[in-house]
Amino acid sequence: MSIDEKYTQGLRDYEERINSVSSQEMVINMGPQHPSTHGVLRLELITDGEIVKDIIPHLGYLHRCFDKHAESINYTKTIPFTDRLDYLASMNNSHAFVMGVERMLGIQDKIPKRIEYIRVLVCELNRIASHLIAIGTYGIDIGAFTPFMWCFRDREHIMNMLEWASGSRMLYNYIWIGGLFYDLPVNFEERCLEFVDYFKPKLQELDGLLSNNEIFIQRTANIGVLPADVAINYGCSGPMLRASGIKWDLRRVDGYSVYPEIEFDVPVGKGEMGSLGDCWDRYKVRVDEVKESVRIIEQCLERLMGDFKRTVNFDPRALVPKKVNLKAQDYYVRAENPKGELGFYFVTAEKTDIPRRVKARGPSFNNLSVLPELGRGVLIADLIAILGSIDIVLGEVDR
Repeated sequence: MSIDEKYTQGLRDYEERINSVSSQEMVINMGPQHPSTHGVLRLELITDGEIVKDIIPHLGYLHRCFDKHAESINYTKTIPFTDRLDYLASMNNSHAFVMGVERMLGIQDKIPKRIEYIRVLVCELNRIASHLIAIGTYGIDIGAFTPFMWCFRDREHIMNMLEWASGSRMLYNYIWIGGLFYDLPVNFEERCLEFVDYFKPKLQELDGLLSNNEIFIQRTANIGVLPADVAINYGCSGPMLRASGIKWDLRRVDGYSVYPEIEFDVPVGKGEMGSLGDCWDRYKVRVDEVKESVRIIEQCLERLMGDFKRTVNFDPRALVPKKVNLKAQDYYVRAENPKGELGFYFVTAEKTDIPRRVKARGPSFNNLSVLPELGRGVLIADLIAILGSIDIVLGEVDR
């Protein structure tokens, strides 16, 4: 079956489903303006009263066009566009892309350890910022306003530090092929340690505010249960997959950058408040991952202030190539982003620094695709809780 035939068949299936709506059912549009769709996502719901019978997600309201942008410019110029995939975790996006190009160039083992530890440091800071958005907005979805304010208050400190390092507030263009835009500012490490000391008790407060809150538990426990086999079959990754009990974290599985040298645990869902893989588990995995990111940051700072401290002669751009010359090859690179596995598939050509093909594998796209499975037969109010627990960002859904 050709691509055109598949599209036509999908369209026919959709029209057949809409035309089969009975007189007792309603077709309701949720979004793209609805705040709980977390961006320009439209969910077409077929409901029987308050019960959701079917869900049809509609994408295509953002048109980021990353893949085609990346095929029209060279590798170096693509990095600012990677920032705009998951724009809540820009450092992580550029880290994955840069690692792929460095491996194709064969310089991955030449990158100085100070650069690698700085990369991990800023990526874990960005991971915390991303998870704070997920936790805070999830509180709003459920009806809790205070966690939202607390999360944005603490995220602001991270935003200020990353802006100090890169000069940009959200879209950083900081991690470059072969190095960094610049070394960390003087006293950055000390300020980061101050943030860690400030943030640890705040995180405990946040955890206590929601995790054992009776209303929050009733709204999330045993809701949107995602079995492990369904998660695997849909290609789910990140907290979505780990909340279903599968200990799969690419920082451990692939051991990229300096993660093998760092001690941290991989949190998984345990079904503590309800069923394994429910909304509460997905929330709790993110909270626990923030705690582990704090551990990683502390170890990075220890090494950056010790064995790999700044020197006068350190040049973070020493290995940055003026032109990326690659042999013709196909290559796939992946990394553990806050929302899951971000992958880039390259098809390169000789005698040009512009790739022939670039395909981004955004974790939010696969994670969102499981929504119809999770949402059938639930109340409309529970659908809001399920969608919020997925933690999507539309920049990497509609690329």
